Amino acid sequence: MAKGKKITIGISGGIAAYKIPELVRILVRNGYYVRVGMTKNATRFVSPLTLEFLSGNKVIWDMFEQEREMEHILWAQDTDLIVIAPATANIIGKIANGIADDFLSTMIVAATAKVLICPSMNTKMLMNPAVQNNLRILRERGYLILEPESGELACGAVGAGRLPDTERIYERIEDILTEKDLSGLRILVTAGPTREPIDPVRFISNRSSGKMGYAIAKMAKRRGAKVILISGPTSISPPDGVEIYKVETADEMREKVMEKWKDCDVAIKAAAVADYRPEITTSSKIKKKDDHLVIRLKRNPDILLELGKNKGDKIVVGFAAETEDLIENAIKKLREKNLDMIVANDVSKKDSGFEVDTNVAKIIRRDGKIEDTGLIKKEDLANLILDRVKEIWNERRNAKFD
Repeated sequence: MAKGKKITIGISGGIAAYKIPELVRILVRNGYYVRVGMTKNATRFVSPLTLEFLSGNKVIWDMFEQEREMEHILWAQDTDLIVIAPATANIIGKIANGIADDFLSTMIVAATAKVLICPSMNTKMLMNPAVQNNLRILRERGYLILEPESGELACGAVGAGRLPDTERIYERIEDILTEKDLSGLRILVTAGPTREPIDPVRFISNRSSGKMGYAIAKMAKRRGAKVILISGPTSISPPDGVEIYKVETADEMREKVMEKWKDCDVAIKAAAVADYRPEITTSSKIKKKDDHLVIRLKRNPDILLELGKNKGDKIVVGFAAETEDLIENAIKKLREKNLDMIVANDVSKKDSGFEVDTNVAKIIRRDGKIEDTGLIKKEDLANLILDRVKEIWNERRNAKFD
């Protein structure tokens, strides 16, 4: 997504400026061309030399140290996005009132690109009526505002005003700049494991981390789809803008999936739902004994099979985690459960499957096409899966009108 994209970062004089070198590093690592402009006060919090090293480009903070092409205009217009982070009360006031008295504020007055403003300040400053009015003015004029987080601030106060983590700022940048080619689609994604209780302290589960499902949800949202994420227990923070429901057991997941499925166009079932659960769950902890303990298991509902049987014109995508006969088992699952596509991966490989950030997958369509992804990041695999879903969706829509 980032290839050829230019980002201009504007840093104003707030303590949260210390976070911005990491943001610059993330952007450069992901293929963005980054330039940094600063206020004079911002240089007291973070060194321009550090930012020059990380961005690979010169940093400007003095209006009168520009070269002949007048960077305050070039940077404001020859860019895909301007990000002001941290945005202090001072710079917000300047932007709202058209004040241009240094390099950064002058650049923004000259801007034709989209501008994302990331406020960061003391809670009382943030809630000051003048600051709130300035933010209202900026929203009305089409500026994009990333709301600050709440928590402990550098001044020791607790409340709203903290600059979001760099990963959240980066995700908002990606969201703004990504083509919304899935706009109008309603996609249901399941993720993570389920837990089937044995007693109040023990359960049956599996090694699924939820990373694949969460990556799909994030990328689908980024590309403009309305996303419902139904998740088993994970430690992953849900993507912004995604409607999320947390469940524990297979029965709970089935109930929520069937409730939400009726309003969706696509289901992507990345969750590793337990096939079995204990026949009896005790209300008190089972005590350790000298002899063997036998736990009788019974089958859980097959959510994917139920979706496939009743999908109509909708698209259902499944996953197959296998340790042998990968393609044969995946194709059998695809046919038996009436899927449109299945993503198969060999979880016996150390760089594929559970608890890692990469995968080696086979994407198998109902029409027999098999695509070998090779070693790929889960977010890249998520986009590839969504590309194929989009193709199937467009093929069906075109067939209706032929």
